[in-house]
Amino acid sequence: MRLRVIALSLVAMLLAGCGQGAQTGAAAVPASTSAAPGTTASPTTTIAATTTVATTTSIATTTTSLVLPVPMPPPDPKMKEPIVELGSLEIPSLGVVKPMLEGVSLSVLDHGPGHWPGSAMPGHVGNVVIGGHRTSHDKPFRNIDQLLPGDDVVLNTLEGRFVYEVTSTEVVTPDAIWIIDQTAAFTATLFACHPVGSTKERIVVHLELTDQ
Repeated sequence: MRLRVIALSLVAMLLAGCGQGAQTGAAAVPASTSAAPGTTASPTTTIAATTTVATTTSIATTTTSLVLPVPMPPPDPKMKEPIVELGSLEIPSLGVVKPMLEGVSLSVLDHGPGHWPGSAMPGHVGNVVIGGHRTSHDKPFRNIDQLLPGDDVVLNTLEGRFVYEVTSTEVVTPDAIWIIDQTAAFTATLFACHPVGSTKERIVVHLELTDQ
């Protein structure tokens, strides 16, 4: 706006005959010219140089922050929860095909593998956390210690079929709550008591979503 005002002022000065060539870049002709006798005086002409006003355009850049899932705190193991089926879980190398339920209290895990509430859902960014029994009931996670890097774990929901691949296995203490931490990638975690018949430790299997 300031440049426009300056430009308009310069034009007004030139029209009023006040512009000077050295100051404005215009070729100025004196306002009055004396003609020789018997000749006709040429009209006074002022030619203004073209003034270009630069236009500045600001482009706003929008940055989107990644919002990760927020897992619920560890539940009371003995709390009663409704049985809600989210889909199914398959471990082909172990011959496991089980319903995948919502919740990780004993009342849920007694019926099958359970999804940790608030952790990522299958196929979504974050860490899908699933717990299961190794010794009681139908013990779906009995042999997860036999899983090897590259083995598949398939999670099925109404959104689709998602194949995760084992990357590593480790044994941790029961207070290692970091295993439910969320990631900025597409990962999953299976966990169960360890060793078989004991609650002394936890076996944890880490997975990553394959490129489907």
